[in-house]
Formats: sequence, C-alpha cells, structure tokens
Amino acid sequence: MSSLTLDAEALYADLLAGVRPLLSADSVLVGIWSGGAWLAERLQRDLQLPGEHGVISSALHRDDFGSRGLTAGADHTKLPFDVSGKAIVLVDDVLYTGRTIRAALDGLSDYGRAKAIRLAVLIDRGHRELPIEANYVGKRVPTSSREHIQVLFQETDGADETWIMERG
Repeated sequence: MSSLTLDAEALYADLLAGVRPLLSADSVLVGIWSGGAWLAERLQRDLQLPGEHGVISSALHRDDFGSRGLTAGADHTKLPFDVSGKAIVLVDDVLYTGRTIRAALDGLSDYGRAKAIRLAVLIDRGHRELPIEANYVGKRVPTSSREHIQVLFQETDGADETWIMERG
C-alpha cells in the first residue's frame, strides 16, 4: 500500500476559508455521515454559527443499498432544523463518484425543499460517475480507480483534531 500524507490542518484551514463565502444569513451546515458530519461539527464551531449543524446519512438512498445494506447498522440522520427554505451547505470529506452525494441529496429532499444546496468537500479524487461537482474543494488529489483515500480523524490529549490521509 502506497501512502500519501497531507497537511490536514492546512487542508481544514482552506476548507474553513472556502465555506465562509458559501454562507448566507439563512444557511445551515449539514455533514454527510460520517467524515462530513465531523467536518460540519468543526466548521459550525469555528465559524461560530448559531444553533447546531445537521447530519444526513446516505445509507437509505444509495443505489447499492441492496448489496450493502445499512453499512453502519443505523440511519445517523439528525436535522435539528426545518430544511424547507434553508440555504444548505452540504459537507463531505472525500468526493469520488458522486453517488454518496446523490444519495445524501435524495435524503435531504425527504425532509423538505431547501432554498439552495451548495457542496463543500475536503478532497476531490476525481472519477465522477454522476454529474456532481463541489462548489468548494479543499484539494484535488488525482487517484487511480484502484486507489483509496481514507481520512482518519483522531483527537489527542484534548487538543484539536489531527488527520492522517493515506492513498494506497
């Protein structure tokens, strides 16, 4: 397995700066379970936004649900606000084929009609299978279809989170 380590704090700082212009007075953050949820939580805190961020699970709307089932065993969706009429900034850690984003969008539509949805991702690895592009990308990391990017979130000694990203 080959490995690529990226400066996670620098990537996050770029994401934080990139999300700021996507926000309006009626914006809410929604992270895709699980890496996007963690990022949305941290963005909510660092941007000092009022209220809570939301979490959407893509599990129930995936086109491979029949073969995967509920991969984590539960629907982790938590939307502590009415989606209708909101400007949503959807957050995820890695954008690949676009299928997870499509499933998350389908999930959000079950809760109402948003005014607008913008997408911000930490890493875009290419290989889109659906016509989905992010409004903000922290970093484009070209990969082969055989490679995988894994974002691991670790919290050490009560300090801010640090991440390790591997490609292999």
